[in-house]
Amino acid sequence: METHKTDKGASWLWDFPVAVVLLTRLPLPALPKQAFARSARAVWAYPVVGLVLGLTVSILSWVCAGMGLSTAVTAGLVLGALILLTGAMHEDGLADTADGLWGGQGAARRLEIMKDSRIGAYGVLALIVAMGLRWLGLADAPLPAIITALVVSRAMMGPLMLALPHARNTGLSHSVGAPPASSVLLAILIGATVAIVLNGSAGVLALVIAALVATIIGLIAKTKIGGQTGDILGATQLCTEITILIVLIP
Repeated sequence: METHKTDKGASWLWDFPVAVVLLTRLPLPALPKQAFARSARAVWAYPVVGLVLGLTVSILSWVCAGMGLSTAVTAGLVLGALILLTGAMHEDGLADTADGLWGGQGAARRLEIMKDSRIGAYGVLALIVAMGLRWLGLADAPLPAIITALVVSRAMMGPLMLALPHARNTGLSHSVGAPPASSVLLAILIGATVAIVLNGSAGVLALVIAALVATIIGLIAKTKIGGQTGDILGATQLCTEITILIVLIP
């Protein structure tokens, strides 16, 4: 497995803005080139990015509530906001993962399908089911649960980046590299803290089930394509987010 990129001369203070650039479309000033030498170490900041997204959509939810909008309409607006804020990269990852893992025979063909910009039947159906469940989860789950889902789901990406080899020698995940265990553990600690503080014992259950879902996705990816890609990581984030929302519905 490729080790994390060298970060000589780069400060850990760049980790959060680098994570923002990698995971969202939030406007930031151009970062210096040396900041991206810490792309792998910046994995610890992934759940912090989720926290920023959670606080952002919380403000949107409060505004919608003040306008007297229904929970269904509010959830739809929150869903749309999340798609815009992240550039739909996780949704794209889920569609490519569904098309590739179930639409091809052999690892090489599956990776070829995943790289294709066109979307197939598996990808369309995966998005329909996922967006439907996500919308319902956003409508029924309280704000602490929504924030937890956005934070913990991003913490779940790190363990797969550390545990699985790169399935191809190109792509975003390969360019980032494998994170050090310390960054992955810190990401999990941040996610666990948010989950437990905001949800109590229910947060522990959400963590366990989210970890189980991420593990299953990782095992399938290892079996079918020999490792992980950016698409696999995006699918993991989205699937664990939906799982947490469902688990934390009162």
